[in-house]
Amino acid sequence: MDVHGRIREVLAETIREELAPEHQQLSTEDLIRALRQRGIIDDVMKELKFVTDVNEMGKTSAPKPSTHFVDREPPVLKKTNIDPTRRYLYLQVLGGKAFLEHLQEPEPLPGQICSTFTLCLHFRNQRFRSKPVPCACEPDFQDGFLLEIHKDSLGDGSKMVDATTMLSMCDPVHMVLIKTDTFGETTLVASYFLEWRSVLAAENGITNVAVELLGVGTESKVSVGVLNIRLEMYPLLNKTLSSEITSTQFTLERQKTAEKERLFLVYAKQWWREYLQIRPTHNARLVKIFAQDENGVNRPVCSFVRPLRAGRLLDTPRQAARFVSVLGHERAPVIGGGGGKQEQWCTLLAFLCRNKGDCEDHANLLCSLLLGFGLEAFVCVGTKAKGVPHTWVMTCGSDGTITFWESLTGHRYIHRPINPDDPPLAEQPKPLYPYRTIGCIFNHETFFGNCQPSDAVEVCVFDLHDESKWKPMSGEAIKSVCAPGATSSVPPFPPLCASTIDAALTSNEMEVQLRILVSEHRKDLGLSTVWDDQLSYLLSQALAAYELERTTGVSAGNEEFQDAVRRAVPDGHTFKGFPIHFVHKNARRVFATCLRSPFCEEIICCRGDQVRLAIRVRVFAYPESACAVWIMFACKYRSVL
Repeated sequence: MDVHGRIREVLAETIREELAPEHQQLSTEDLIRALRQRGIIDDVMKELKFVTDVNEMGKTSAPKPSTHFVDREPPVLKKTNIDPTRRYLYLQVLGGKAFLEHLQEPEPLPGQICSTFTLCLHFRNQRFRSKPVPCACEPDFQDGFLLEIHKDSLGDGSKMVDATTMLSMCDPVHMVLIKTDTFGETTLVASYFLEWRSVLAAENGITNVAVELLGVGTESKVSVGVLNIRLEMYPLLNKTLSSEITSTQFTLERQKTAEKERLFLVYAKQWWREYLQIRPTHNARLVKIFAQDENGVNRPVCSFVRPLRAGRLLDTPRQAARFVSVLGHERAPVIGGGGGKQEQWCTLLAFLCRNKGDCEDHANLLCSLLLGFGLEAFVCVGTKAKGVPHTWVMTCGSDGTITFWESLTGHRYIHRPINPDDPPLAEQPKPLYPYRTIGCIFNHETFFGNCQPSDAVEVCVFDLHDESKWKPMSGEAIKSVCAPGATSSVPPFPPLCASTIDAALTSNEMEVQLRILVSEHRKDLGLSTVWDDQLSYLLSQALAAYELERTTGVSAGNEEFQDAVRRAVPDGHTFKGFPIHFVHKNARRVFATCLRSPFCEEIICCRGDQVRLAIRVRVFAYPESACAVWIMFACKYRSVL
């Protein structure tokens, strides 16, 4: 309702009707009376929404589960603690336009589940996430983010940064746009690095920017939409910089970055020529020095890895491997056939926000976490069976033990090389790992090309100090382009976020949904369904043991579970159980997958005397709202044959 417009109309009408042309004086009481007569004051009072302090509202009420992706409730204003001695950048996203892919998208009905856009931000170790908004040609983003601009150097942390100091901070605001469809599947729409320092030259400390987002992968040159962004400094700067100073700074940074990247490229070409001169067959080895990120930018592979500490979210390297393995695996989409693989090494923020990625993304994250835990870790680039390119992680123990970590499954393998010069009858170790060849290994500081006579993993010796086996790159050259802050083209790593999933609530919801699906399926077959709650409860201990084994490699608690089942199943009855593991929470997809297994279908469709069914769902939450979902279907029935 346009309150000001209505008041102006009433004012003009009152002057025309009630006053003679010579008396054009109108008191406040006259205006209020006119507004009340026309019912405008009542309309305004109805439209007013009174905000209550969040801390005083419903302290005892239980959280209400969300029924819809989009928050239709009136926004509740939360109080934000602002330190008046620190400098902040207030970034507002004020809607989007020209998202032409959604031009024909119908307006979602109230309560209808629709596809949504979510904007994720990272700036100087701070992460933010917008409210989901329905996908549309002009998505209704209305969100504000308060970014703290703090200084890195010790001793100056409590001082308020001035404009000159902020100008030297080349960290961009990394923005990632994610689309979530009606089934909960996520897609990476755009990844953008926002240069925020233009606000330092704005007269009143406020600047508006229209950001054109480009697609990812094969569509990295295609516009997907425009976001309207407003930047504001808080508190206001005492002295703003001139636009010439800021533009000169940006030009110098670009020139410095371009020169460093040019010198590294010259060095990499020289290194590659030397590598090929050792043995011409090296040309066929998977030695990967550069990789394309989601924006189609070529970057040295060493810049995709960095020691990453998970704080209190992960306690051990094996738990880190389990976390990485439950993030979804999905190859970068390819337009057209041919079976080719689209290369796309995602930045860490894009990978974490989408919650899925290719094997390279998993390996880079696992290597970064293992480096954070103090291990000597490397990403390995090579092939697995049938010559399929693959990446995995390797750690070198202080005693020389080489361990391979498969980032997609969390499995670990000890590497014992076969000596080709041994006599034929000498017993050789049988490799258990799926890897066939290895071309190079790297981490954030080192890069080694495999120059042994054979690149087969089983005969590889990982003596990295022996340059006749592994050709190293100059550590200084790698540091010049891959060290944090070395160039403006290497994005800073975001911190991991704690899970927002309530594991117990999610487990209960999935269990209820699966019970309904099983009962309906059996009803269609003309079978009745009786649930045994006690038997369902007993299955929990098995699911907990399975997750413990996946995380630690140690099996425990099996004896107690078997004993409990024996006591719960009477003599003359048969017990059948079927455990299965997922990394998503979609009950319908789970049920469809389970029915494809003949063992599980046998349990769900069980016929017999005194049939009792049981089901238990156990969700294990990990950082970034990743989850491992264990489900066990079971039945007991009286054997009559």
